[in-house]
Amino acid sequence: MHILVTGGAGFIGFHATSVLLAAGHSVTAVDEVNAYYDPALKQGRLSQIGTRTGFRFVKTDIAQDGALAAAAGNERFDVILHLAAQAGVRYAVTNPGAYTHANLVGHANILEFARHHEGLTHLVYASSSSVYGNDTKPPFSEDARADRPVSFYGATKRSCELLSYSYADLYGLKQTGLRFFTVYGPWGRPDMAYWSFTDSILRGQAIPVFGAGKLKRDFTYVDDIVAAIVRIVESPFVKSGQEAPHRIYNLGNSHPESVLDLIGHIERTTNLKAQLEFKDGPPGDVRETFADISRAARDFGFAPKVSLGEGISRFVGWFRHYHRL
Repeated sequence: MHILVTGGAGFIGFHATSVLLAAGHSVTAVDEVNAYYDPALKQGRLSQIGTRTGFRFVKTDIAQDGALAAAAGNERFDVILHLAAQAGVRYAVTNPGAYTHANLVGHANILEFARHHEGLTHLVYASSSSVYGNDTKPPFSEDARADRPVSFYGATKRSCELLSYSYADLYGLKQTGLRFFTVYGPWGRPDMAYWSFTDSILRGQAIPVFGAGKLKRDFTYVDDIVAAIVRIVESPFVKSGQEAPHRIYNLGNSHPESVLDLIGHIERTTNLKAQLEFKDGPPGDVRETFADISRAARDFGFAPKVSLGEGISRFVGWFRHYHRL
């Protein structure tokens, strides 16, 4: 298959592209390579795959009019894997415009491009556990209303799901939305806790801990996420009854652990003791995320294999090598 991957220089986009290429698919990746975090990390990811057979990269902002058509040129895609977005819950508090631009306008542009793209069979796009907010009973089911996100980031992701549903209903555009739950691993994002905690512990610096360390996250290792993504991309879309061809899946580990648990795993892996500074939590943080993954297990055999302890061990090994620590 020929696959268009947006956010191809991003954390999940890089890993997904690598596995898709290894499986024999052709990938055209697009990414703005913005400065939300160090672009050198994004360039480093691209350097790992830039010379591989079947790969082409285009630097562009998909939220700009005509950018996708220009990037595609005369190429035809079987599937679009839309992972590009402005990430981060806390950054949205101070810069919501970045989320409106990248997430809402970018997603709308993808939908328009997809519905006019001849031969396209499936649009797979990234959503987030942030859509569930604090009012959803754990474990979080895809059937929950998810209409009270506590972060602007979560609100944009839920809005994208609704935009996608309308395009599925109006135009028959086949789509699958994936709600990711705290994805972590090598080549990850520096704005996430597991990265910043590891960096601080290795450098002997204090760690700010919010919510008394009791906040829980359904930490999911990137290889488990990507295995599911690739299976979904490779599988023909099966429409259910008379419903619009749009479906949503949770992709999480289904085993939430606290922030203190996370710190403990990093301490054991590094053989170093963390210096903790307990602080009040910032707005937008949810108390817990917990994925009900029964739907993805039923339809795609999704079964996460990597525990948080093992995943953190792999990440810390990569982190030490990348930073030469």
